[in-house]
Amino acid sequence: MTPNAFAFTSLFAVAFATSLCPTPGAAAELSGDTVTAQNGNSTVYPINHATLALRWNATTIYVDPVGGAARFKGLPAPGLILLTDIHGDHLNKETLEALAKPETKLVAPPAVAEQLPAGLRDRTVVLTNGQTADVRGTAIAAIAAYNTTPERQKFHPKGRGCGYVVILGGKRVYISGDTEDTAEMRALKSIDVAFLCMNLPYTMTVEQAAEAVRAFKPKIVYPYHSRGSDLERFKALVGAEAGVELRLRDWYATR
Repeated sequence: MTPNAFAFTSLFAVAFATSLCPTPGAAAELSGDTVTAQNGNSTVYPINHATLALRWNATTIYVDPVGGAARFKGLPAPGLILLTDIHGDHLNKETLEALAKPETKLVAPPAVAEQLPAGLRDRTVVLTNGQTADVRGTAIAAIAAYNTTPERQKFHPKGRGCGYVVILGGKRVYISGDTEDTAEMRALKSIDVAFLCMNLPYTMTVEQAAEAVRAFKPKIVYPYHSRGSDLERFKALVGAEAGVELRLRDWYATR
């Protein structure tokens, strides 16, 4: 077991114990898809493109919230915000300032943290690729996210952005961020839910995404950040024999 793997396993024990306590964002409910978890199911709420919300017990997590405060009206306030990259479909300072409460914590790679206003930067846990942390009782690991195809490397160079593995209710949730099918993605183990990007020219093809899914075999996959992609082809390429539940949702019809 690598040092990072050991640390993340240890974080799980801490996270499971502490995340039973309420965290900010407990006032409103969140409807959506459910994932069976320990001590209550977790909820998946697609918002738009790369933006989503996750909720387990009293823990609400926003991923890459953009689009202004009105897009999040009626949703629980976030106890935790995960940021993956510097591009405008992942990072919007005005939206963050409107959504973040005094108790809200943010997690971001260094390149993103550097762009945050001072008040938000002070509440940000900075993780480089491969690092882990426990943030408000939630175990989080930063996973490298980058382009591998030479002509696409200008979009997402290695080391700038990241995806995350988050443990919620004992379930390992992978959020890819902007990436191709990297070695780090293919090496993931025991992923219960994966949010996988696929769109050209910025991330990966449906063929790459399907090959990655067949390699690391998450139990449930949500294609997201997929504008213009043929999701039915993605489903066919993964194939029923892979033993993966594909949840195709319209991320561009909500909010």
